[in-house]
Amino acid sequence: MKILITGAAGFIGSHLSETLLQRGHQVIGMDNLLTGRIENIEHLFGKADFAFVKHDVTNYIHVPGKLDAVLHFASPASPIDYAQYPIPTLKVGALGTHKAIGLAKEKGAIFMLASTSEVYGDPIINPQPESYWGNVNPIGPRGVYDEAKRFAEALAMAYRRYHGMQVRIARIFNTYGPRMRKKDGRAVPNFITQALKGRPITVYGKGSQTRSLCYISDLVEGILRLLRSGLNAPVNIGNPQEISILELAETIRRLARSKSRIAYKPLPADDPRVRRPDIALARKALQWKPKVSLEEGLRRTIEYFRSS
Repeated sequence: MKILITGAAGFIGSHLSETLLQRGHQVIGMDNLLTGRIENIEHLFGKADFAFVKHDVTNYIHVPGKLDAVLHFASPASPIDYAQYPIPTLKVGALGTHKAIGLAKEKGAIFMLASTSEVYGDPIINPQPESYWGNVNPIGPRGVYDEAKRFAEALAMAYRRYHGMQVRIARIFNTYGPRMRKKDGRAVPNFITQALKGRPITVYGKGSQTRSLCYISDLVEGILRLLRSGLNAPVNIGNPQEISILELAETIRRLARSKSRIAYKPLPADDPRVRRPDIALARKALQWKPKVSLEEGLRRTIEYFRSS
């Protein structure tokens, strides 16, 4: 297949690009490098089947020749990012999705949207199935990301219904692994960076809020199985193993052999209390489930941060 990936220099986009090339596909990577890093994909530049285009996908996208799939993964993706770039976050979710799906329509290609567990907001149902409509504050500080993704899903489904397009919607839950930025702002890179430097590990609230963490290689496998499937509706891709933020901090401290203390700070606005995917659909339709244990994934990630 010949595949365009927007957000290709980001954490997930770079791993997707790498895996697709390893499996014999042609990849065009596109990124405006707002939050993506060219270092994530530099090792791909010498490959004959990889091309990189620096471009802001909120503007018209032109790609010559055929395309088999457009994977729209461009977006700021952490609270620190969409606090700093609220308007670009809204624009890439709305205008960027419109441009990317328009390109897919023109090429007769499959369109895949990287959606998010954030469409569920601060859920009152746990775990969250795809049928849950969510509990989102549209005007809160996280709303720019949550609502951008909810709009993007609505747009993808409108194109599916009106134009009969093949669309794939991956609702991605918390993912971690090598190539996360040290100043990403999310729990895993924060805790690892603080633990390795011997600084206090910052836990917000009492640390009782939960997350479900999926290692990057498992996520990529789930995404690629979804791409090959015939599912034209949202699918949760994540690890259903739930852990509290405090337990996560203590686990990282132990694995990093750190003497850092835990420091508690006030809980940010609209921080979800629980986050856990119901992956029954992915298990049945994609024959997919995560394989990498949390401790093994964290060891690999800690080693990456230690050596980078």
